[in-house]
Amino acid sequence: MKPEDILHYIQIDEYSSTPKYKQLTNAILNGIDMGKLKKGSLLPSINELSFSLEMSRDTAEKGYRNLRKLGVVDSVPGKGYFIINTDFTRKLKVCLLFNKLSTHKKIIYDSFTKAIGEHAAIDFYIYNNDYVFFKKMIISKKDDYTHFVIIPHFLEGGENAHEVINTIPKEKLIILDKLLPGVTGDYAAAYENFAQDIYAALEQALSRLSNYTTLKIIFPRNSYFPQEILSGFYRFCQQYAFAHKVIHNIKEEEIQPGEVYINLMEDDLVTLIERLIILKLEIGKDVGVISYNETPLKRIILDGITTISTDFSFLGTQAAEFVLNGKTEKVAVPFYLNLRNSL
Repeated sequence: MKPEDILHYIQIDEYSSTPKYKQLTNAILNGIDMGKLKKGSLLPSINELSFSLEMSRDTAEKGYRNLRKLGVVDSVPGKGYFIINTDFTRKLKVCLLFNKLSTHKKIIYDSFTKAIGEHAAIDFYIYNNDYVFFKKMIISKKDDYTHFVIIPHFLEGGENAHEVINTIPKEKLIILDKLLPGVTGDYAAAYENFAQDIYAALEQALSRLSNYTTLKIIFPRNSYFPQEILSGFYRFCQQYAFAHKVIHNIKEEEIQPGEVYINLMEDDLVTLIERLIILKLEIGKDVGVISYNETPLKRIILDGITTISTDFSFLGTQAAEFVLNGKTEKVAVPFYLNLRNSL
């Protein structure tokens, strides 16, 4: 096959969040698997790839370097890149379908790709909590992959998501972060128990919470966070006799000393801290702050922000193990309290 012919089936999906050099690597390996590329086949030049696929020269070169590292291609000065090994095959093809891109989702992605290694080709898509786009992706691609790894969170319209997910053969399905009611059959899942997790985390922080009178949780109306979080919050406050309140908009809330604020969204944490500074209320003394989801920055800012958080690395690693071992069990994800000076 001539190099220009190879370009016809190397596809770069602009909707995919998979790095383009990885997409190029996967396309060449798929060509080998399908028998379209033989040992000794001359590949398109860096310039040809860059022009035809509208990618930078650095990206094209990185893709070839990756293939070279795998022992699949090599180059001859003045002649170009050749296939030198067709014994390398990957039968696993995974679609990662995440609701959004964030620091926490990146941790899941990084731990998944590290654990899976070169055993699978990975396509990574973000559907931005949009059920219509999610449904379109599943319907159009459900026959293209050996596995689907899905984080199912929607701002609206997701009440029928289980019907779409149920069209995926259960041996292909891995659900992360939450169990979705209505999804039937034996499938793999690594999930959070949202109500029990927040209850247990607040209970661990009880000695410090006892320095305050009121607990407030910032729960925006248009949020993909499960309502079970509020169930666990209410149960804790009732069990330990705390005055409590659910806030939908922190910008409009009156802030008083003796209160603890639990935020879910990063934007709300920024707004809360800005307001506390303006009001000259000392964090960790006048007002307590607990933030959902651990990030490295929260260990540092304001001498440390207390967090309650799932283990995102565990989520990614566990998903990779499901792909590699074929098990269809459901595993609860560890959830941690990280006590710092903001409480």
